[in-house]
Amino acid sequence: MSLRQRLAGGLLALAACSTLGATEVEKKNYRLYCMGCHQLDGAGSPVNGIPAMRDQVGHFLRAPGGRAYLSQVPGTLNTPLGDKDTAALLNWVLVNIGRGSLPADFTPYSADEVARYRASVPEDVPGLRARLMDYLERQERGR
Repeated sequence: MSLRQRLAGGLLALAACSTLGATEVEKKNYRLYCMGCHQLDGAGSPVNGIPAMRDQVGHFLRAPGGRAYLSQVPGTLNTPLGDKDTAALLNWVLVNIGRGSLPADFTPYSADEVARYRASVPEDVPGLRARLMDYLERQERGR
């Protein structure tokens, strides 16, 4: 095996390890900042007003303003995580918890995007959620 092949293999292994490490960080952050309300599997507690995310949360990306909304819900907005870690957590939630609802054209959140959304929080977040849900339900009926 040539030096170039060994270096390439080593870089691939390093990338895989750093990806695994990052996934563990996001899992930990989910447990710390999301699981208390949304449950370990994302089932939520609809009877208590906590929406299910499991195979649902990705649908918000199909609604105008839905992408911003996911950065502006109280739990996301008030997490002590920085914008980069919050973006990584949102991406992890969408890919792992919301996987059945993730649009094919999903673009991961960036730290800059999360910072912009966090800087412009709507006055009525529950009202915004209701409008987004209404939009998504109308879209579903129109199919």
